[in-house]
Amino acid sequence: MELPFQIDLTGEVAVVTGGSGVIGGMFSKALAKCGARVAVLGRKAENGFPVVQAIEEEGGEAVSVAANVLDRESLEAAKQEILDKWGRINILVNCAGGAVKSAEIPQDQFSDQGNMLNFFTADMENLRKELDLNLYGTLLPTQVFGAAMVGEENANIINISSMGAFGPLTRIPGYSSAKAAISNFTEWAANYFAKSGIRVNALAPGFFQTPQNHALHFNPDGTPTPRSQKIIDSTPMGKYGDPEDLIGALLFLVSPKGSSFVTGVILPVDGGFHCYLGV
Repeated sequence: MELPFQIDLTGEVAVVTGGSGVIGGMFSKALAKCGARVAVLGRKAENGFPVVQAIEEEGGEAVSVAANVLDRESLEAAKQEILDKWGRINILVNCAGGAVKSAEIPQDQFSDQGNMLNFFTADMENLRKELDLNLYGTLLPTQVFGAAMVGEENANIINISSMGAFGPLTRIPGYSSAKAAISNFTEWAANYFAKSGIRVNALAPGFFQTPQNHALHFNPDGTPTPRSQKIIDSTPMGKYGDPEDLIGALLFLVSPKGSSFVTGVILPVDGGFHCYLGV
């Protein structure tokens, strides 16, 4: 992995929830490449082994730790395991989350024609799961790991917001609602922790192309689906982002020198999507 720029995180300990995923794994590797020791959290420890192996092959130090971001007991056990190993925690990246397919409302606008699922027939339990995963799955790790971060040098919490926090995205009301709440919580926590030494910021990714979602956004001939064309047309830069475009923003926010006076920021990395109204 080539970093857009280098910062020195030697001696620092980072916890990345969802660290075995595409974005979480990328963030874990980037932090390790800057010298941080990284705890890669996932529901099963073995899920993080490939990320840890990649970090170690480049001379970094990492450990894969099992933890469920919706379960306090497992998070407390993970925290103790990390503290026993490295003695401190000063960076938390709340990367666990995502849209729940079963919570999607497959309409841009209401129609009662045919048997298509609409908001009135949606299973609220699926929406609750989506809210829990994204919002509670950020609140609880912040509470558990944040308690170990008070008083630590360069203490940072990075949350993951979304374009859905700036304005609701069609079809995913639960996800957009949860991400809007994460942005609000980020600003609340930045104020609350301001004198404790903990800075709290969030990244707000736009639309990124990954191998995992390519088939959802593009037809077999490589042309965008109608929904993807809307995204491209609403992005002033006229394209999807590369996930590695997020690395520079992450490193800026955790930098012990470059952003030491930055807190409560929701940083869009979106090609201008959030500031374009379509005209």
